[in-house]
Amino acid sequence: MQAVILAGGRGTRLGTLTEAMPKPMLPVNGRPFLSYLLDALVGQEISRIILSVSYRHELIRSHFGGRYGTAALDYVVEDEPLGTGGAARFALQRASPGTVFLLNGDTLFAVPLSEMIAVRDRENADLVMALRRVRDGGRYGSVVESGGRIVGFEEKSARAEAIINGGVYLLGRRDLLDGFPAGPRSLELDMFPALLKTRRVVGLHSDATFIDIGVPDDYEKAQVLLRGDTRAGGAGAAGTGA
Repeated sequence: MQAVILAGGRGTRLGTLTEAMPKPMLPVNGRPFLSYLLDALVGQEISRIILSVSYRHELIRSHFGGRYGTAALDYVVEDEPLGTGGAARFALQRASPGTVFLLNGDTLFAVPLSEMIAVRDRENADLVMALRRVRDGGRYGSVVESGGRIVGFEEKSARAEAIINGGVYLLGRRDLLDGFPAGPRSLELDMFPALLKTRRVVGLHSDATFIDIGVPDDYEKAQVLLRGDTRAGGAGAAGTGA
């Protein structure tokens, strides 16, 4: 079982917090936020993790090295910013053939990966997105579903609640994004809308712990939500299935 974490973002919305370190390395209760994501993956039998890195990437590599618990760590460095889509396509070239989990490096969504695998198998899906209902829907774009499939995405609105893309994906095959040209692009704005036209994309709804550190207020909330947690995998995570 393998996973790619997108950990190369500059984190400009966090202002001075990311001047000295990349966003995934921001401390949460004395530990890098990224360590909570790694805990959750290792706790669900992921044995290889590819970190897509860019800004201040040397700090991530020097801290974590080549292993984390039972998982081997590999690093793919962007020479120039590629956006979420370009970075994902680039990093996936390093993955082995077959199923790959893809995660945002600034969110922790403790969805059981075994449930995503079950959805993929049941729906014969090319891509499974973990979905979460949130109360502050105005901060996020929302997902549109019909007939058991994801059929579209809506821009941010003033609505109080929304079903959002939680930043955890299961790709049925490593080369799912190879049809897109190399270079900078967005997963959310470019690639996913295009895939809806040619691939079977479905969602897994989950009310598991969801933490986003993309803005200062939510970064502060993470300090409370993860207080006392020694392993993020304990917050709703479960073992994977083959």
